Amino acid sequence: MNMDYTATQSVSRQHPETRSTSMDGTDPSQLFDDTSVAPGGQPTGFQGQGVGTMGHPGRTLLSDPMSNLAMAYGSSLASQGKDLVDKNLDRFLPISKLKYYFAVDTVYVGKKLGLLVFPYMHQNWEVSYQQDTPVAPRFDINAPDLYIPAMGFITYILVAGLALGTQNRFTPEILGMQASSALVWLIMEVLVVLLSLYLVTVNTDLTTIDLVAFSGYKYVGMIVGVVAGLLFGRMGYYLTLLWCCISIFVFMIRTLRLKLLSEAAAQGVLVHGARNQLRMYLTMSIAAAQPIFMYWLTYHLVRGAGHMHG
Repeated sequence: MNMDYTATQSVSRQHPETRSTSMDGTDPSQLFDDTSVAPGGQPTGFQGQGVGTMGHPGRTLLSDPMSNLAMAYGSSLASQGKDLVDKNLDRFLPISKLKYYFAVDTVYVGKKLGLLVFPYMHQNWEVSYQQDTPVAPRFDINAPDLYIPAMGFITYILVAGLALGTQNRFTPEILGMQASSALVWLIMEVLVVLLSLYLVTVNTDLTTIDLVAFSGYKYVGMIVGVVAGLLFGRMGYYLTLLWCCISIFVFMIRTLRLKLLSEAAAQGVLVHGARNQLRMYLTMSIAAAQPIFMYWLTYHLVRGAGHMHG
């Protein structure tokens, strides 16, 4: 037995790695542990954790298509809602065409203002077309625009405030009432014209924006009249406003007759005599309403001017 014990110690001293391998089950010469398969052929805990960790990217990949689908559906609903609003809005006021009415330049504005004040020498009143589409206002002085009416309305309110201030009658409330009154009268005028066109059954290419533009041109004469009243007194106001009223009357007659009477002229006056007379009366009424509004909206602004300059 002593010999066997001695032999065993000798083997242990010569091969110490044999003892360590048998105790912890690992091989010191191996750089990395093999954790792929545990004893018994079962995956180790580290491998189970790896599977669980890889499960999160899997769920993320599954959730991303759902998010993309929800975003696409929301964008589709927003696009459909925008198209619906634009369609219903264009039915009453074609917003998409507003860019055409503001396509002006300095040369056009100067010529148009001169035409509104001196329309007597102008010969050709027809609007130019290019491929069944009217050209932009900056290329045709006869084309309606919204720039001059919009700027005219704003300038009219400023001049009204100046006139009230020179007479010590200016208050923010009065100026607000002045602006609201002018806007309400403009809207009522356009609505009455639209109703009249419907009742007379006139087939015309006039749009609501065209009527707003033509009705807004009166602000140019109103501004000129009020400024003349401030500079030269009440007599200057009456003389200047009278000239501007006659000018806007001639301008409206020569412009609207091509829009309202062209169909009757093409079909013949004898066949449609009564309807042609209605169109003519409507044209005259629209033109005659402009001087009435011009005087109604400006006379109270210069009623004290005669005292200042007298």
